[in-house]
Amino acid sequence: MDDPETPPTGGADDLELTDAELEALHNLQLGIEHVHRAYGSLLAFHHQLGHAMDRMADAESRLRDADHDAWADELRDQHLPAGAVSDQWTFELVEEFSEVFLEELDRFEGEVRDELADGLDHVTERRQKRRVRDRAANGRSSGDDSDE
Repeated sequence: MDDPETPPTGGADDLELTDAELEALHNLQLGIEHVHRAYGSLLAFHHQLGHAMDRMADAESRLRDADHDAWADELRDQHLPAGAVSDQWTFELVEEFSEVFLEELDRFEGEVRDELADGLDHVTERRQKRRVRDRAANGRSSGDDSDE
């Protein structure tokens, strides 16, 4: 059975990468992970603002119930329909971020990774995993528990 961590052409140690290429791949990978985290934060912002606007809509009704129609009208006519940023609602920000920025960066990172590392993800971490496990195996076999 194939190891899901090993691409068909070999492992991370089989790649002939310069130090600069390895660092570039690692930084691209970390960058993409942070972009995905930012997207998650944007989704959280979208949901939080949606809940806030629901509460504001409830406040509009309560203002009317309390005979404050002018404030209720201002909330309904000016604040509730307003966009969060430059007249865009948060769903539009989420869509644009996802469909333009995130997809383009994912495509770019994938192309670089395909070219330099045969599509293998997390090359630095895979090499680190092998070194840590080799060190542990060598320590067990030699009976040496001390640090190098």
